[in-house]
Amino acid sequence: MPEPTPAPDPAGGPDGGRPDPSAPPVEDPRVTVVVASMNRRDELLASLGRHRAPVVLVDNGSSDGTVDAVRAAHPHVEVVPLPANRGAAARTVGVRRARTPYVAFADDDSWWAPGSLRTAADALDANPTVAVVQASVLVGPQERPDPFDEVLAGSPLGARTAPLPGPRVLGFVACAVAVRRDAFLAVGGFDDVVRFPGEEERVAWDLTSAGWDLVHLPAAVVHHHPSPRRHSPARRVRAITRSAVLTGVLRLPARAAAARVARALVGAGASGATRLGVLDAVRDLPRAVRGRRVTTPDVLRDLAVLTGRPDDDARPTAPASRPAPSNGGDAA
Repeated sequence: MPEPTPAPDPAGGPDGGRPDPSAPPVEDPRVTVVVASMNRRDELLASLGRHRAPVVLVDNGSSDGTVDAVRAAHPHVEVVPLPANRGAAARTVGVRRARTPYVAFADDDSWWAPGSLRTAADALDANPTVAVVQASVLVGPQERPDPFDEVLAGSPLGARTAPLPGPRVLGFVACAVAVRRDAFLAVGGFDDVVRFPGEEERVAWDLTSAGWDLVHLPAAVVHHHPSPRRHSPARRVRAITRSAVLTGVLRLPARAAAARVARALVGAGASGATRLGVLDAVRDLPRAVRGRRVTTPDVLRDLAVLTGRPDDDARPTAPASRPAPSNGGDAA
C-alpha cells in the first residue's frame, strides 16, 4: 500500500506557512477528521469550522463550487477533489491521507462535541482490541437522542476476550464513529461496490471477522443536524436495499444471501422501493461476486443472536444496521 499523503499541519496554513486563523484548536493530536461530501457547499462551510482536529475533505465530484469555496473559507482543510461520485469509498480515500493513528468520520451536517474526540481516542488507546468507537448522536437543533443509541446500548453481544469500555456491537453509523486507521484500511475500508448508504455493514463484519471489537461509547457525542437536501424516504429504502443485497453477496452464505433477496422481493416488508433496490443491485453483482468471501462463523453467530435466526438465514437488523428514519445524510 502506498504511503499516505500527510495531512496539513493544523498549526499552519495549507503550505505550512502562517497559522490559519480559521482553524479551531486541535483537541487531540491522535485524531484526524475525515469528511465526504457532494453538492452541499453551504452545510460544509458551516460545519467545517467546528472540527477540533486536522480535517481531510474528500469531495465526490461536486458541481456547486464546493471545492473552491472550502479552500477559500477554510484553508486549514485538506481538500481532495474526486472527478466523480465514489460514494462512501471517498471516506477511504480520506483515511489514506490521514497521518494519525485514529480517524473520526463526520458528514457535512455532523460534528463531534468538544472533548469527544479525546474521549474516543482514549478508549482506543486503552483497549487494543477495539477498532471502532461509536458515539452517541444528538439530532437536530432540539438535540434529540438518536433512537439508534438505545438499540446499541441494548446490544446482547458480550465481550469476547478482555472487558470493553461499552457494549460490543456489530454495526455503526459512519458519521459518528472513530476508527483505528490501520485496522480500517486492512479490511479495505468502505468500497465502491456497496457505495452508500448501508456501507457500514460489510466493514463491521470484516473487522469482527479479523478479531477486532466494535463498541458503543455514549460518553462520546456527535451532533447531527440533518441537511434538508436528502433523498426521499422511498429512495433511501431503495438504496439501503441495494446495499444489503450486495453485502449479502459479498459475505453471507449462499442461502442467507438468497434469503435477503427473497425478503426484499416478496417478504412481509417488501415494497416497490425494495424491489427496485434489488434491481439496482443487479448491475453490480459481477463485482460483488468477484469480491465474495464468506464471513466467519463468529460473525454468523453474532448475526443469529441479533436476529433470532439460524446462522444461514441472517438478516441485517439492528444493531447490525441503523433504523432508517434518523439517518438523514446523503452526503456521500
